[in-house]
Amino acid sequence: MEYPSLPPGLLTTRQAAQACGVAPATIRDWVRRDLLRRAGGSPRRPYYRVDDVTAAKSAAKPTRPGQRSDAA
Repeated sequence: MEYPSLPPGLLTTRQAAQACGVAPATIRDWVRRDLLRRAGGSPRRPYYRVDDVTAAKSAAKPTRPGQRSDAA
């Protein structure tokens, strides 16, 4: 179930994922890793500020040893 109407400048998890070209699970992962903060909603239906989503998309992501990189 999506929000009937969301204030301008806010995105649901699905909309944020589509805007960044990633899966919704990636958005949840960014929240877990503190790269993105929820702007409100409920624990099961959060929403995010557009500016925060774009900042999280361009933020340097920490890597683990042996992890593939897109630079190759």
